[in-house]
Amino acid sequence: MFAHHYACLRAAQWPPRDEATAFDTHVLACILATGLAEAEAEGVAVTTATGLDAGALVDILTAWFPLMPRTPFGLDTAPNPAADMEEGMVRDLLLAHRARPSALRGGSAGQGGTATIGDTAAFGGTAAFGGAGSPPDGRLSAWLAAAIARRAMKDDHLWQDLGLFERPELGRLIARHFPALHAGNTQNMRWKKYFYRRLCEAEGFVLCTAPSCAVCTDFADCFGAEDGMSRIAQVRRETARAA
Repeated sequence: MFAHHYACLRAAQWPPRDEATAFDTHVLACILATGLAEAEAEGVAVTTATGLDAGALVDILTAWFPLMPRTPFGLDTAPNPAADMEEGMVRDLLLAHRARPSALRGGSAGQGGTATIGDTAAFGGTAAFGGAGSPPDGRLSAWLAAAIARRAMKDDHLWQDLGLFERPELGRLIARHFPALHAGNTQNMRWKKYFYRRLCEAEGFVLCTAPSCAVCTDFADCFGAEDGMSRIAQVRRETARAA
């Protein structure tokens, strides 16, 4: 299911104008394909699976995947994906560290600083889309923050729950859209663990009882390899077994 939806989305996309836009398109296709696959398998709405409301999904499809049929997304009856407190805190952490739209348009992660909470352009404002291959970059980081926060509530590694093909893609995603947050993860901590560490620090307390990570008995839980198969690899394995 995931592979089918991913292929359909890629076939329906605008031609990317550069490598950075091509990567963003891939990430969005992974997230949307994951949402569609869960909608079919679990009977949940795509908005619930992705954390993106119907308006955001319409804008994403229009800007990135204009030839993709809207019917599978069930937009007319989709519920609003309200976030609980925990998810909202993760989303707000990401929003507070998102890249400025000017840095994204330049295709370079980490340049141009981070947008402030009051920067309405980063949430989309009222700016119109720029046409083929020119998606609303400022809105994208806000949408990705919502999707990452929603998928972070799932049980697998975050890169897997986003539908990405490998863990380094998650690092690249965060470096491009949330550069200040990426820069702070100097020890390559697992991203879910790192998000919660930052949230705890912001609240003035720590969950760890060890004096340092180096002597902690749970070191592997925070810094161990996030191995596993991507959804595409799982499909290929199942196909090979059935042959």
